[in-house]
Amino acid sequence: MPTAAVPSEPATFTTRELTKRYGARTALRSVSFEVSPGEIVGVIGPNGAGKTTLLSILAGILAPDAGELTRSDGRRFGWVPQEPALYSKLSVTQNLRLFARLEQVADPEAAVRRLLSQTGLEERADDEVGKLSGGNQQRVNVAIGLLAEPPVLLLDEPSASLDPGQRERLWGFIAGLAQGGTAVVFSTHNVAEVERYATRVLVLVDGKLLFGGTPAELAQAVGGGTRELEGAFVHFLREHGH
Repeated sequence: MPTAAVPSEPATFTTRELTKRYGARTALRSVSFEVSPGEIVGVIGPNGAGKTTLLSILAGILAPDAGELTRSDGRRFGWVPQEPALYSKLSVTQNLRLFARLEQVADPEAAVRRLLSQTGLEERADDEVGKLSGGNQQRVNVAIGLLAEPPVLLLDEPSASLDPGQRERLWGFIAGLAQGGTAVVFSTHNVAEVERYATRVLVLVDGKLLFGGTPAELAQAVGGGTRELEGAFVHFLREHGH
């Protein structure tokens, strides 16, 4: 089974032969790869490829049936699901304070202040979350994932419901996290997003990791030239019977 290219920096985490089954269906098949500090790794593949299952295992929400996940420092990863898991009647600050306590953050109030500043939500601190725009709700969602200052941030389709301006601001923020050393792993159906923002791409098909490398390397794998990543990805899937 292919293993993703190994980054040059020491790994923040390593997966070895991760496998997950749901009854007779195998959602992940012996998936192995490493991610280093500051990497932005995009996970792409058709519907049912195993993207959300993989991220859920990394987040500790699901346990694999086989294989292992090794964290370099043992700390949990930050998790940002596709649908914001927020309390709509509470304010931004109240949501952050509640989740900080649930995460058992040592100093909840300091964490709330830090995330309000880091995500640019100070002016929205007292607003009810249910009255925020989709972009601001996603920023609160990301802030919750960062409360414990995790070494890795996991995002499932982070920009799916955002308009272009909101998407641009979100990725600017994520790029800043990566520059500060946080590893970021995200799933998406937006291949252009991977081409623009990811430093590495993983291609999952039917639970198998078929490719791991840079976006440029994926284009080269199907003939190189001036092919856009989306075209290269479609060509790659066709070559593998999809």
